[in-house]
Amino acid sequence: MGGNAWLQTPPGLSQAYGGFDWELACQYAEHSVVYRLVRGGRAEFYLKLAPTGHYPSLAAEADRMRWARDRLPVPEVVDQGSEGFVSWLATTPLAGRDGTSPELLGRPRELTQTLARGLRHFHETAPVATCPFDFRLDRALEHVRGRLSAGLIAQGRDFHPEFRHLTPEGAVAQLESTRPPSEDLVVCHGDYCPPNILIQDGTATGYLDLGELGVADRWWDLATATWSLEWNLGPGFEDLFLEEYGVTADHDRIPFYRLMYDLVC
Repeated sequence: MGGNAWLQTPPGLSQAYGGFDWELACQYAEHSVVYRLVRGGRAEFYLKLAPTGHYPSLAAEADRMRWARDRLPVPEVVDQGSEGFVSWLATTPLAGRDGTSPELLGRPRELTQTLARGLRHFHETAPVATCPFDFRLDRALEHVRGRLSAGLIAQGRDFHPEFRHLTPEGAVAQLESTRPPSEDLVVCHGDYCPPNILIQDGTATGYLDLGELGVADRWWDLATATWSLEWNLGPGFEDLFLEEYGVTADHDRIPFYRLMYDLVC
């Protein structure tokens, strides 16, 4: 069964899925671990484990997947629960390879354009009017202030290099002082980056890791998506992404939402 030094698989879960071979799909230290559950040589489920209490919770992710299921290509939730200090989420597989597959990374311009079209499709398809999940600025800033008050924002470790000079208090103050005056609302993915997008034949065929899906300014996704291109592909692809998506760079909202990304979880 799966397990490691910081996140052990609950005994009940091991028993429930004991008839499968557990293959490690991906792991993020202190965040989550995902197993591919294989039987008869075929992946039947993906099982994500995370510490109970981690934000965003797997229960929240399951709720968002269930809402999005009839609207977008997202996995079907087959099981969600918790035992002790560990929560889990079991989902069905989808077609495609994630955006970090070597075959896709080897064609970075094509990958960039595919990811941009995938995000545009997400924003155009998911309906704001009926989405019950909110991450507009009032809600987002309230969440960030709560994390600061609880001592959950750590200088250095939680910040990307652009923001490591800031103290937690200074980072939140900067976020407050640079708040955009308006929002261009869509249903945002919340963590749109290559590992969370499945691709087949030049098309986004699946969206993963939906724990932060909610109504927000489209630049919440655009700022993170273009940032993640640099982490995964290197510099030089941001303008291509924005051009393919159909916008010009907003040099006020991009740094604002990138700083928020470092502060929300």
